Amino acid sequence: MSVVKLEECRERLRTELDNVVDFWLRYSHDNVHGGFFTCIGKDGKVYDELKYVWLQGRQVWMYCRLYRTMDRFHKPEILEAAKAGGAFLRKFARVPGTSSGQWKCAFCLTRDGKAVKIQRTIFSECFYILAMDELSRVTGDEDMQLEAENMMKQLIYWVQKDSSGLGRPQLPGDIPTNSMAVPMMLLCLVQQLVEGRGQEVVQKYRELGNWCVQQILQHIQRNGTAVLENVSPEGSELPGCLGRLQNPGHALEAGWFLLQFSAEWGDEELQRTAIDKFVELPYQYGWDKEHGGLFYFLDVDGHCPTQLEWSMKLWWPHCEALIAFLMAYSQTKRPELLERFFQVYEYTFSHFPDAKSGEWFGYLTQEGRVALDLKGGPFKGFFHVPRCLYMCERILDDLLATKDSAI
Repeated sequence: MSVVKLEECRERLRTELDNVVDFWLRYSHDNVHGGFFTCIGKDGKVYDELKYVWLQGRQVWMYCRLYRTMDRFHKPEILEAAKAGGAFLRKFARVPGTSSGQWKCAFCLTRDGKAVKIQRTIFSECFYILAMDELSRVTGDEDMQLEAENMMKQLIYWVQKDSSGLGRPQLPGDIPTNSMAVPMMLLCLVQQLVEGRGQEVVQKYRELGNWCVQQILQHIQRNGTAVLENVSPEGSELPGCLGRLQNPGHALEAGWFLLQFSAEWGDEELQRTAIDKFVELPYQYGWDKEHGGLFYFLDVDGHCPTQLEWSMKLWWPHCEALIAFLMAYSQTKRPELLERFFQVYEYTFSHFPDAKSGEWFGYLTQEGRVALDLKGGPFKGFFHVPRCLYMCERILDDLLATKDSAI
């Protein structure tokens, strides 16, 4: 692969990231009540004022990460936006839980911060932690960091000891499930909380990190030929549609989480498993050979998935695939991984970006036509696209800094 092509790719990623940041700075800020609008139409017009806590936390995290680690985004307006978003979260996102002394985070808030809906999962809390920890790094606010760590303790308790605080009733027919999203998200939080914080913090979370990895690896099923989204707590396949479900984008995201963890600990066996089972395998079964792009959901036995959007091409699985293949290549220099990266890159950049109005479309038909022309909504915000562009640009910076190596 020529250095020139990689340099051209990096320049495209850099330009796209600048444009995406500009879009959200321009259209998403609520200067009256604080926080961010995420239900944003094709041309930047807000079509719903509800505020989703996942996306509030993600946007704070993304602004802070850009501000802290990239010189061109070290701007007062980005820091102030992150601080305003963090203040909105701290004031309104937390609500009393069902158990004494425990807090939950709302899933959805009104424009002025009144709770609308609470999910019986851990994910609003996860993105609250991400936001508070990263914001504490740019503001030096130790109380904010302590708040993140205390909520992390609560998450660990819910996941490993007693989930009743989540408010989900224990029904007799409900099958206990290890959903891959839970250990993935906890591993992401471990990596966030330990970054640059010294050996004491690293050791504090090491056991949890190893537990998360083992929980993720349980999803390799059928003698290593499939990654399934849900398995039993013991790591066996579940019956029915739930057990047969595959989510290629999620597996690819897990792949680069595992690659990061393996690099931190020098674990070559985990690196091989991550690439073989969570990067290459999901691509092989998830890529649409007729129309290109990654399917959203699949059934491992070839049945039609029950999710109505199963055949659509969504923005975020392609973002995760770009990170996963480029990271895998950067660690191994295997040329076929770079070829896969560019295959996903060509599809992604020829289908999702909106050259006229900015940002990316998020929802395409199987054939690659725009199905929803919104730029943000309850689940699409300022996160997957900028995180992908940011991470890929940084990986390419490292690769191109050593041009004499086997690029």
